[in-house]
Amino acid sequence: MANNDSTSKTITVALVLCIVCSVVVSTAAVLLKPAQVANKQLDFNRNILAAAGLLKEGVSVEEQFSQITTKLVDLQTGTYTDAVDAGKYDQRKAAKDSAQSSELTSDEDLAKISRRENISKIYLVEGEQGIETVILPVKGYGLWSTLYGFVALGSDLNTVVGMGFYEHGETPGLGGEVDNPRWKAQFQGKQVYAADGSVALEIVKGTAPAGSAHAIDGLSGATLTSKGVDNLIKFWLGEGGYAGFLTNLKNGEA
Repeated sequence: MANNDSTSKTITVALVLCIVCSVVVSTAAVLLKPAQVANKQLDFNRNILAAAGLLKEGVSVEEQFSQITTKLVDLQTGTYTDAVDAGKYDQRKAAKDSAQSSELTSDEDLAKISRRENISKIYLVEGEQGIETVILPVKGYGLWSTLYGFVALGSDLNTVVGMGFYEHGETPGLGGEVDNPRWKAQFQGKQVYAADGSVALEIVKGTAPAGSAHAIDGLSGATLTSKGVDNLIKFWLGEGGYAGFLTNLKNGEA
């Protein structure tokens, strides 16, 4: 009678099981990837709508996002570009590609991102009177992670409509309070630029002065995250980011 408990048979069974499990897991990953990509894009679009104050419960994200126009901006010239396909353009990959990005000096790199992509996607809400809202992607380093989010500006290209982050790794209850709706609500109605054109919107330590047109309360117990948000605002809304584009857009030259 054959010995079914032999070492060789045990190893053979174990190998077969490993191969079968590997095939099952690999197949599942391949089959599920399109759904994962679609869900990731859906969440991305949801965050754009939320930053712009357009997200409504009970209405599909796809339907709501149909009012958004996606365009590409050359950050070096501050003008629209069709040099690449907006639908296929991966902004994160571009930021890591020396051919599609610019290295920042230590003085330029307020947001601690090392390189800035040369082309950025921006999102527009347009009405009968023209542009109503511009949603701008922003990113910058906090305490533990790079924060990725959006700043939405009104038709005057100066008044903040909304601000939000869709990805970060900051400490829950401290720096993670960037997700707190009450904190984010402070941005609404604030002015980005001072009379001289400099970026005046800021995160202050402690409580912002009452009635300030530019100041936002700092996050309690999260000084470095607050500073990171302040830095990324100043970078992306300044000359190294979207300031040139916003000026051109205001003057009808974008």
